[in-house]
Amino acid sequence: MVGAGPAGATAARALARAGVTVRLLDRSNFPRNKACGGGISLRVLKRFPYLEAELGRIATHTVGRLHLEGPGGDSTVVDAREPAALLVRRLEFDQLLVSLAVDAGAELVTGADIVQASMDAARVVLVTRDGRRFESPFVIAADGVYSVVGRRLGVNPGWPARAVALDMMEETPRDRLRDVDPSALWVAYGFERDGHSCAHGDKGRAAEGYAYIFPKRDHVNIGVGYVLQHFRDRIDESPYDLQRGFVEHVRSRGVVEGESVRANFTPFQIPVGGPIGRPGRGRVLLAGDAGGFVNAVTAEGIYYAMVSGDLAARSLVETTPLSERSLAARYRRACDHEIGRELKDSVLIQQYLFGDRRRIGRLIDGATRAPAITELISDFVIGRVSYPVLRRRLLSAAPHLAGRMIWERLRGLGASRDALDTYAKGAGR
Repeated sequence: MVGAGPAGATAARALARAGVTVRLLDRSNFPRNKACGGGISLRVLKRFPYLEAELGRIATHTVGRLHLEGPGGDSTVVDAREPAALLVRRLEFDQLLVSLAVDAGAELVTGADIVQASMDAARVVLVTRDGRRFESPFVIAADGVYSVVGRRLGVNPGWPARAVALDMMEETPRDRLRDVDPSALWVAYGFERDGHSCAHGDKGRAAEGYAYIFPKRDHVNIGVGYVLQHFRDRIDESPYDLQRGFVEHVRSRGVVEGESVRANFTPFQIPVGGPIGRPGRGRVLLAGDAGGFVNAVTAEGIYYAMVSGDLAARSLVETTPLSERSLAARYRRACDHEIGRELKDSVLIQQYLFGDRRRIGRLIDGATRAPAITELISDFVIGRVSYPVLRRRLLSAAPHLAGRMIWERLRGLGASRDALDTYAKGAGR
């Protein structure tokens, strides 16, 4: 197992509990800082029921309200009337998951920075920067967006700039920076601070990015992110100047109090192009960010990392006889069945919304004017309904909707735009 984040630690725990000998390799020592918004939809507790009893060991905060803004100033507050999102510090959450894996019997090896990987008919060989050599018949690689194992073995050669988001955020204690309303997530989609975020380009398009404020129990995470290609082509400010400017912007509006703290700022990258088509090859399975298991609309990755790690572990345990081809096929089918359609649809939705800033406004308006649909989506986030059920009920509630192309993934984004416009207008009635 390479990488002891949520995907790797979850997989290690599942394998160890199944009686499999597991070695969990990570280049860091735990606990370790990890740049991340730290928001997880509460369905994680339905999917991983053992987690709820363990969360008391770390600082957590739950919220049930979402303040959503668009690039034109449109805004709404969506209230689920009960907790819908779990907010954690990755420093603590990842340490918790690692401890659960170790308690189950996994061996943790820290300081193992993998720089080389090779594979033959019988084994995978991993070599660390300090020359240590590890061998295993099978490997689950959960080593991040630029997975060394994935690149070295050709499972995922890398992401184009349009498939990665640059997230610029800080996690700062509340005595230095705090949100005025800790009961809600604050999210802006297609964010343009005073019109200055986009230096050039078609004014009809939304800026390909987002901004957010996530309240933790003792900290606040605040940041802004853009699709990497958009950032390179159209943003003139440096990452921290952009982040500091965002903090000043929301402070001037009374959304936060305090100042940005440069020492707490960490830019990082997130894959938002959807999961790779073949997350397994030969004796290696990619999980978490390494396989692209991130929602392209919300940029949520923790839940999908844990699910993909668990599915990778199950595939190893349940594939009989255990062969390279059958293992990779089983893992691909399992991912497609549980989260693949949802994540692929999220990419189409992201592209559609960025294509015209007015669409985001209609989405926000629809959240206010169509409470039944909003409640259905809340039920999905909380974990009461699955994605296939959400998809089916949305189509049943509005048979004319765009969703048809997006949900059914028909013949391309262009065909979906008129349909989604129809849906957005219908939801706004």
